[in-house]
Amino acid sequence: MNLNTTETPKLNHRFEQALVYANRLHRKQTRKGGDIPYVSHLLSVAALVLEDGGDEDEAIAALLHDAVEDQGGTATREVILNMFGTRVMEIVDGCTDADTIPKPPWLERKQQYIEKIRHASASVRRVALADKLHNARSILRDLSRIGEATWEKFKGGKEGTLWYYRTLLEVFLETEVNSWLVQELNRIVSEFK
Repeated sequence: MNLNTTETPKLNHRFEQALVYANRLHRKQTRKGGDIPYVSHLLSVAALVLEDGGDEDEAIAALLHDAVEDQGGTATREVILNMFGTRVMEIVDGCTDADTIPKPPWLERKQQYIEKIRHASASVRRVALADKLHNARSILRDLSRIGEATWEKFKGGKEGTLWYYRTLLEVFLETEVNSWLVQELNRIVSEFK
């Protein structure tokens, strides 16, 4: 292995800027029902995107995929557009469930998101799939730790959350046939009881 390569690195200063910005935006936020820093989710999603062959824009969007929805709406959207460009913003928009407060009702919002993903670009689907895979892994972890109480953290409860993940999985199975991310999501979701 040649460690002295002159190839252009896959990630440059833009990724570093996105990492710092995402951490600043989400620094006071934790994962649902716990004390795990939210940035752990963003890092995991970015890692999955990169492991799937994603490019820098997709990795940046992975770090910022919840920024508009959870941390400032339109104002945050404008910052992302100005800092990282149109392609990153389009991917973030594609992954955004809702950017209004109050958010629309849960079922309506999830149905609209599923349809959005069904017709999304490959880049949006890659980031969304990595996001849902990490979330599904977290649900499975919590099910092993705290059991059925896990479902209480979700507005859709057990029935709605199972419906949501199973329906998204169907969409991903239709659109991303050979993706290891889909295979992994399928394995995880099949363990939900």
